[in-house]
Amino acid sequence: MRQTTRTVAALAAMVLAGGLAGCGSADASGSAGAGTVTLSLVAYSTPQAAYKKIIKAFQATPAGKNVKFKESYGASGDQSRAVDSGLKADVVAFSLEPDITRLVKDGLVASDWNSGQYRGMVTDSVVVIATRKGNPKHLRTWDDLLGDGIQVITPNPFTSGGARWNVLAAYGAKSDKGADKAAGVAYLRELFPHVAVQDNSARASLQTFVNGKGDAMLAYENDAIFAQHNGQALDYTVPDDTILIENPVAVTRNSEHPTEAKAFLDFLLTPTAQKIFAENGYRPIVQGVGGPGFPTPAKLFTIKDLGGWTALNKDFFDANSGVMAGIEQRLGVATSAAPSPAK
Repeated sequence: MRQTTRTVAALAAMVLAGGLAGCGSADASGSAGAGTVTLSLVAYSTPQAAYKKIIKAFQATPAGKNVKFKESYGASGDQSRAVDSGLKADVVAFSLEPDITRLVKDGLVASDWNSGQYRGMVTDSVVVIATRKGNPKHLRTWDDLLGDGIQVITPNPFTSGGARWNVLAAYGAKSDKGADKAAGVAYLRELFPHVAVQDNSARASLQTFVNGKGDAMLAYENDAIFAQHNGQALDYTVPDDTILIENPVAVTRNSEHPTEAKAFLDFLLTPTAQKIFAENGYRPIVQGVGGPGFPTPAKLFTIKDLGGWTALNKDFFDANSGVMAGIEQRLGVATSAAPSPAK
């Protein structure tokens, strides 16, 4: 695999940087000039590269010229629980809506966070099937993943938002958008014995896959594109039946700098920021921003089509009684995540 050692090292450095970013600043000088404020951005793991570029673009605007950033990246569920447990945040950007809803319930995010034109969302994506370059085992459909000896990589759905999207993409595809729940659940029960490693985040799963483990990886489309942009020899297929991923963002109610935080959130919806997201593999929610084109799956479905997050979280991801808890317990995989300590 060309450039494997160098690129894997670069990816590993980026993952490590995500864990350390909460202690750093987007401004390399480290000095705080007169009138500057520092915003804490707490986000899920995969958009780190995009946010680095977006922050620089924001700082070049009048609204952002005196704003510095502290950044923290990690598994979406872990990040949400960390903020809930006291991690300082001015802006939170997670993989899925329930990780914002947790903070709404505890008074840390306003209840009307999703009342705007884009319902609190900042980017879209879809779940794809990533494979080795050239797809030597011809893995293109959900059924292909159940072949003899096929190893699949996907994160743990009890820590990772990306993993929950993967689970619900597979379930929705095989249940005819939830019409035949038994068929969808039966597929998940067949699929997960093929899962070789369940890391705590989507980005960690990508690292596992590029290090050579597994024949296929369930992933955000943007993560597969990220890997390709970083020289990794992988391909990916957008299944005909897959789910629309919608990624939320919000300002916290206890932000010490709400004006600047709101200005940054507004900037995320400008053509400039949306084009940066698109260049990093995300499907922009603002139309006409340019960037690469994205294929439209023939049978794309949404969380709403499957019944909504409230019902799905209870039915699939309850750590005691959910569908995935039963599957994971039979496989000896952890189904709970301790609250992350405040940082």
